[in-house]
Amino acid sequence: MDWNQLFEMQKQLDTYIENNHDLSEVNLFQEKHLALLVELGELANETRCFKFWSTKPRNSQQVILEEYVDVLHFLMSIGIEKGYMYHREEKDEVQASCTESECFYHVYEKAIAYRENPTDGNYQQLFSWSLYLGNRLGFADRDIRQAYWEKNQINYQRQDQGY
Repeated sequence: MDWNQLFEMQKQLDTYIENNHDLSEVNLFQEKHLALLVELGELANETRCFKFWSTKPRNSQQVILEEYVDVLHFLMSIGIEKGYMYHREEKDEVQASCTESECFYHVYEKAIAYRENPTDGNYQQLFSWSLYLGNRLGFADRDIRQAYWEKNQINYQRQDQGY
């Protein structure tokens, strides 16, 4: 996947939002990081992977993909805030097999580590685990790219409508 293109789209959206809300001089890292954690929780909620007490099935793959893309929006945004982009290493950090719930925990742990120490290495680990989670949820690169593009357009429309 061409992550450079998606990062550029995210950077343009971030700039558009910041200009519309007169926030171009405001450090938004903490708010964006919290938004990432909230979106990650919303994603987990749609998968229902932790709801051992319930027999209700998980939501549709389309709804789960839309929530996953929301995670990616803020994941890229918190990287951009610190000047980082994802660059796939030949040997990614993630070489594990985990349940969906365990994968969510790993992403949360990496997100907290990045907040506490926002280095490029911590960002790469967070991004790698987030991609692994997407893979574990069954998403192909082309589906993620298309869903990201669609949600990006919706985000611009929302800004124009006073969301």
